Amino acid sequence: MIDSYVAVDLETTGLNAKYEKIIEIGAIKVINGKTIDKYETFVAAGKKLPAKITNLTGITDDMLEGAKSQREAIIEFVDFCEDMPLLGHNIMFDFLFLKKQAVNENLPFEKAGIDTLKIARKYLPDLEKRSLDYLCEYFQIARVHSHRAFEDAVAAKQLYEILAERFDTQDSRIFSPVPLFCKVKKEAPITNSQKVYLNDLMKYHRIEIDAQVEGLTKSEASRYIDKIISAHGKIKRGV
Repeated sequence: MIDSYVAVDLETTGLNAKYEKIIEIGAIKVINGKTIDKYETFVAAGKKLPAKITNLTGITDDMLEGAKSQREAIIEFVDFCEDMPLLGHNIMFDFLFLKKQAVNENLPFEKAGIDTLKIARKYLPDLEKRSLDYLCEYFQIARVHSHRAFEDAVAAKQLYEILAERFDTQDSRIFSPVPLFCKVKKEAPITNSQKVYLNDLMKYHRIEIDAQVEGLTKSEASRYIDKIISAHGKIKRGV
């Protein structure tokens, strides 16, 4: 077991880091076993939240009004982490989202991590589930709100301590940080031609999209254009 790390959890607009956005970051900095600092912020998604995400997290579009941009949040979080390893439940999920934003902002973000889900899968194979919700109930880890970033980061820390106390003597390697690797390409912003065509499509078909056109990436703009054309057709010039 290690006693210095940053426990982190994210809430996002969906599961796929390639297409979705961070909406909340929660983290605690632990040094020598003691929590010495915390980071907690909402993050503007640039699009309307899916109903299923609001139902799961309780986070609404109104709560994200005036929130930090993806750029502001990742700059602050990278600074908060310093060179410390990350800890989380299914840590690669969180790392993929964070890494994508760091790459977009040309920020170095090479990290090692500890995964409490991996530890639970190894040492608790007979449990019905090994989700953070289930394990918190199983080990009586108190939370006021589940699926909120800061409380889930704290819960991951507590879970790590419980698992380490019970099983660390069997294989200390799984309780130690390992390098986190993922391939992420920097996203290009929407082009002027895409912006013009997307706005023309929406005007022509009298529809709106659930995102701010100015904040789209090139690939996101392409998906919206393809989706509109598939559902409503192309612009018929001269009509």
